[in-house]
Amino acid sequence: MTSPVSPPPPAGGGGKGPSSAVRIALIGAIVVGVGVGAFVIGRKSSGGGGSGPAFSSGGPKGPPSAGATVEGMPEMTSTKMDVPSAAALPAIWVDVHSPAKVRDALARNAWLKTQWEKPLGQGFASGWAAFLGSTGTDLKASFKGAVLDVVVGQLLDTPFRAVWFSGDARVGTPALLVPKANKTSLAAWDALDSVAKRGEMTADRCPYGGEKAPDGGFHMSRWLVAEQTVWAARSADRLVLSRHPVVVLQALCTALPELEAQDGVDVELGFDANAYGREAQLFTHVLGLGENTRLQLRVDGDRLVAKGIAGKLREDAVASDGKPLSDDLLKLVPEETPVLFAFRITLPDSLEPEQLKAFWKNEGKPSLRTRQVALAWTPRGSTSLEPELALLWGDEKDAEGLGALFSGGARTLVSATLCKHVVLATSPQELERLRDACEGREPNMLNAAGPVVAGLRAPSTVVLGVNTGRLLSGLAMDGYTSEARVGRSSPMPNALPPEIEAARRDLETLPYLGFRGNVQGYVMVSEGFGT
Repeated sequence: MTSPVSPPPPAGGGGKGPSSAVRIALIGAIVVGVGVGAFVIGRKSSGGGGSGPAFSSGGPKGPPSAGATVEGMPEMTSTKMDVPSAAALPAIWVDVHSPAKVRDALARNAWLKTQWEKPLGQGFASGWAAFLGSTGTDLKASFKGAVLDVVVGQLLDTPFRAVWFSGDARVGTPALLVPKANKTSLAAWDALDSVAKRGEMTADRCPYGGEKAPDGGFHMSRWLVAEQTVWAARSADRLVLSRHPVVVLQALCTALPELEAQDGVDVELGFDANAYGREAQLFTHVLGLGENTRLQLRVDGDRLVAKGIAGKLREDAVASDGKPLSDDLLKLVPEETPVLFAFRITLPDSLEPEQLKAFWKNEGKPSLRTRQVALAWTPRGSTSLEPELALLWGDEKDAEGLGALFSGGARTLVSATLCKHVVLATSPQELERLRDACEGREPNMLNAAGPVVAGLRAPSTVVLGVNTGRLLSGLAMDGYTSEARVGRSSPMPNALPPEIEAARRDLETLPYLGFRGNVQGYVMVSEGFGT
């Protein structure tokens, strides 16, 4: 991100105290994780916070003070886990290849420094202020600084990964995983385990389909500081932290791609289409994407900026050469669209089901044609809200075939031909937004910032544009209305609370991130752009 990219002039200093830079980096990491994850998840998670037996058991939890002590803590106990019968899939992961470089950039970023003293920053960290602010002196530990410094500056001092799982055991909270812990990380883990451990949970096996358990099973420590619980474990090849013990076990048991960085790549976002059902699997298959497609970011001064989309294509994929997005498409997409995903796809001349089935089975040699297609998406921050999605198909000849392909499902789509594109939208309101953009009544992508328009007009096979300001502002509003239980019995107030309005405005200053991928042979070459 740039604001973390292109920040506005700071309204004040950063946080106070010796840990302020690390705290700012922590907020930045949260913003980055939300920003790159929201367009994939697009929904409010169930949270892994203080509910369930993993968080409510264990007796008294110490004094409710900003700094925790070890006096009065419960005796250590060991509990055997009821291991889930089904393994969870890693749905999305964020790899931080250059922790020190990223931490330094975020700590120096003016936008984050400003937010630390505002409701937005305080809201991110308030639930964990006591845990992270507790010092080694409070805990009578061997370290002198705050727990925050130990976790961010030592435990995560080597490349690490944050993983969100799906499946029956998904609990909506990520695992922090260090695959190849160095001496600093191991020493930090030992230091925290020695003073914060208040019991453990054991598991004698992995969930079905996972790796083989070591001799003696898995041991997960329950770290309790200032009434907050974190579960931690270590194995021969990884350290794991999470708010929920089941997530820790999944992270210990699941085979994951190697955490390897290319030159100039500091952060990557990867995903597994298999975790999102048949539609996502079909979508990536049609695009010819391999299993290790990922978004890449790099550090540029005190900012994180988009570097592009990288990965390999399947060997049987029909690759399309990169070309610029047409002005007709850019005119059709509203400028405020949070997520735009556009791609070139080669299919038979006819979209009849039998022709497509034979094509994907590599049967016969039909006449082929390349289309430019886009998805305009507004992710929602609550599962109770209807999705806002539109398919923009750049060939009017396919209108009848598309109508047949997208008929008969659980959701009825509305359609129209706008700006020389066949449009299928999830609602009449979404269709009208596109119509207003196409006819010039509302700003469209041709009215976007110069670097964004230039980036979208550059040749690409696949391009993903994320308006992080609009995205996060919208998700924040959805979250607020959901938590406020806005409905018929509790209507939306005439004015937002000042802190919500301030957070929304601050989030809207965040930049546009553009990720391009260009096919060269069977490799996707990454290119980035943005404000």
